[in-house]
Amino acid sequence: MIDLAINNDIRDKNAAYCREKGILLPTFEMMKNPEKVPAKIREALTSVGLWEVNPLNLFRITWKNEQKESGGLYGGVNHFVLPPELTGCKAKIIVLSGKWFPTGAHKVGATYGCLIPRLVSGQFDPQTTKAVWPSTGNYCRGGAYISALLANHAIAILPEEMSQERFDWLKTVAGEVIATPGCESNVKEIFDKCWELRNSGENLQIFNQFDEMGNPLWHYNVTGSAIEELVQHYLGAGENFAGYISSSGSGGTLAAGYYLKTRFPKLQIAVAEALECPTLLRNGFGDHRIEGIGDKHVPWVHDCKDTDFVIAVDDEKAIRTLRLFNETQGRDLLKKEGVSPELVDQLDLLGISGIGNMLAAIKFAKYNELTENDYLVTIATDSMQLYGSRIKELEQTRGAYSGANAERDLELLHSLSYDNTKELSYYDKKAIHNLKYFTWIEQQAKDLSELNAQWYDHENFWTKTLNQAAEIDELINDFNSRVGL
Repeated sequence: MIDLAINNDIRDKNAAYCREKGILLPTFEMMKNPEKVPAKIREALTSVGLWEVNPLNLFRITWKNEQKESGGLYGGVNHFVLPPELTGCKAKIIVLSGKWFPTGAHKVGATYGCLIPRLVSGQFDPQTTKAVWPSTGNYCRGGAYISALLANHAIAILPEEMSQERFDWLKTVAGEVIATPGCESNVKEIFDKCWELRNSGENLQIFNQFDEMGNPLWHYNVTGSAIEELVQHYLGAGENFAGYISSSGSGGTLAAGYYLKTRFPKLQIAVAEALECPTLLRNGFGDHRIEGIGDKHVPWVHDCKDTDFVIAVDDEKAIRTLRLFNETQGRDLLKKEGVSPELVDQLDLLGISGIGNMLAAIKFAKYNELTENDYLVTIATDSMQLYGSRIKELEQTRGAYSGANAERDLELLHSLSYDNTKELSYYDKKAIHNLKYFTWIEQQAKDLSELNAQWYDHENFWTKTLNQAAEIDELINDFNSRVGL
């Protein structure tokens, strides 16, 4: 379970610091139900930009932000629905949109779930301790942003081949930005840099998204609740919530599915990865272009026992779909083929990993022979706001996008098959779980008894940990009362 032991001296010091800086903290309950945010804070938010480095934006860590660049409050869960005429499969796919979080990606929520329990318990001192945010992209951006809101020195770590937009923005908020060798597959290089920092003697704490339980805890409680609300809205008589699909990445977003299984027992969880690096599917390795879904290992926070499918997505199909959805000729063709203009104009809400998740959802639907009565849910972590340079690079390397390109790419999308889809047996799941040993016990000094507890003591390791939100909320409320604003 997450350690919530209180260091009274540091906690009180942190409360005084937050009083000086004008910082209050939202509870998990507020992130799930932002109508519970105090009226004075809602009023103040009407003059604050969505990405502004202002501690009031802590209260915009929710799926329910109004879709405005500045001054927005709250509404329903930000999402859109992909119909059969777009996807080529019969089932309808609900996609949660992460664009309207501060930083333009939902990972800011996961970073909050990791840091804030330590802040309010006095285990982390933002005035003297640097926060290290290792990531393959959006998580370190979210962490650097949370640190900036707390006036805390952040060290952001990400692979050097990530999009230029990420680096340009990080340099404006993070104290230090470290680019490690390789692409999103090169996670070990990130871990090696973390060990180097640990051994440097600096006063720092590392918030590693791949092993921090605050990451899945946030998604279990906040993302899971948002999806449940959407599904209950859409499901009619005789309709079925068939599956939740999320890329492997850090393993955090998958935790929304663990929550949803407690509400929809027949639900199946599918984890997506790149075919070019099929770690879960084939114990494989390699480089790929679906940015942000770090792999070549199994995250510590991935509950393998509660995962039902592995689906590998060819990154070339993701890249071609990216152009289809964002080039003028592609959008014109989609409208001509019957996709509503309103939806076509929203397709830039899907970043590269979001497109990968969508393709995995289509493969899941075709494998399971889903019908018009079935719904799937997946996630768009970010939007094309962070990938404009990729479109330019594709034009430079492949030439201008033509109507003929669009027709071929739409045919490719509609002819997607369920190849490289694996339904997991008990021992398939255990084989994936066992891969954790080589990363986390041999390389990262985790305790073998904890690894075994993940599999053999599921209730104590996973269920109790992911249900600590109410206890953390008590600490946040107590902390806010000490801040006294």
